[in-house]
Amino acid sequence: MPVDTQQILDEAQKLGDLLKQHPAVARYRDAQQAVANDPEAGRLLAEFDRTLGTLDRQEQTGMPVTDAQRQQLESLQTRIVSHLKIKNLNLAQVDFVDLLRKVNQTIQRPLQEIAGPAGGAGGGPRTAPGPQA
Repeated sequence: MPVDTQQILDEAQKLGDLLKQHPAVARYRDAQQAVANDPEAGRLLAEFDRTLGTLDRQEQTGMPVTDAQRQQLESLQTRIVSHLKIKNLNLAQVDFVDLLRKVNQTIQRPLQEIAGPAGGAGGGPRTAPGPQA
């Protein structure tokens, strides 16, 4: 029996509601909030974005990044990854993205059976070769 678009969207809504209740989603949301509420984490991330933007603009104008600037950026990266709340956010984000990847793979599995082993390559209508000269 054919399925219409609305049925698929209704089921997708149910899946989204289930995902909202998964512990990985809750951990990710909580970790985002913890970083947002931490002034030091916000300052580090803003400084990193600002520094990266400055270096990007500098490279676009043809000026090379100096060793001192590279060391400054690496030092900032080290402070960011060692910040406990940012580290927790990164770990929670990995779990969240992994959950979404698994869901996506599960959804795509039946569709891959339709597309065939080549992922749909050459799966279009076949035509007979034209007349030989």
